[in-house]
Amino acid sequence: MLWLVVFFALPMVYQASTSVQQGSLEAGYKVTWHFATYWHALTEYWPQFLRSVSYAAAATVLCLLLGYPLAYLIAFRAGRWKNLIMILVIAPFFTSFLIRTLAWKTILADNGPVVHTLNSLHVLDLTNWLGWTAGDRVLATPLAVVCGLTYNFLPFMILPLYTSLERIDGRLHEAAGDLYAKPWTTFRKVTFPLSMPGVVSGTLLTFIPAAGDYVNAELLGSTDTRMIGNVIQTQFLRILDYPTAAALSFILMAAILAMVTIYIRRSGTEDLV
Repeated sequence: MLWLVVFFALPMVYQASTSVQQGSLEAGYKVTWHFATYWHALTEYWPQFLRSVSYAAAATVLCLLLGYPLAYLIAFRAGRWKNLIMILVIAPFFTSFLIRTLAWKTILADNGPVVHTLNSLHVLDLTNWLGWTAGDRVLATPLAVVCGLTYNFLPFMILPLYTSLERIDGRLHEAAGDLYAKPWTTFRKVTFPLSMPGVVSGTLLTFIPAAGDYVNAELLGSTDTRMIGNVIQTQFLRILDYPTAAALSFILMAAILAMVTIYIRRSGTEDLV
């Protein structure tokens, strides 16, 4: 409790106090209960809020689509390769978040094999039409930012899914087979419902940090792909407008808390991994 008070509650109280202050860095800030800062922050930067939510949601969906099959493979089909695959999943954590993100600048370089392949397959024509890319470039576009978010947060999806799938009693699959259920029916009626705690945990662990991330948008995006995390960083470190930065942080926290609460209630499970 002391740890939570010192490193969580007190900073939150300090930031709440900062968000209702007025003044300047030279003259100092004073608490004036200026709640208009919240309205200004929301009306001025609502496009970045929406962009952050949309990018985070897209990355979360991609992580689920990529992570579930891999988690299923590790839990039920990996055999003696299970430990090796698990090491490969967590291997990105052995390097810096910054280095992992910078690596995508090389992967998605304009003259690189990835962009060349996408051009050859005319995939960029579709992404250009959707507004995810611009011309023959992938870097400095929404697609690049979402790719970076997906890669960096994919392990946070796989690990809860694997834990949840591994808990499923294999005899339930055998029972479904004895009742003449086809593999897809077994997955739909048995495996997926029982893995919902992992799905909910994985999506939360992916969406929440992705919505507040600023590194991927800073390194892989452009001024047109700035997320709310980039705005908060700029307000804190460059413009030095601490009240606005604190207000933006609390608005983001409140929005995520509301979305998470609705999501957990709609998911129909309280047994989170």
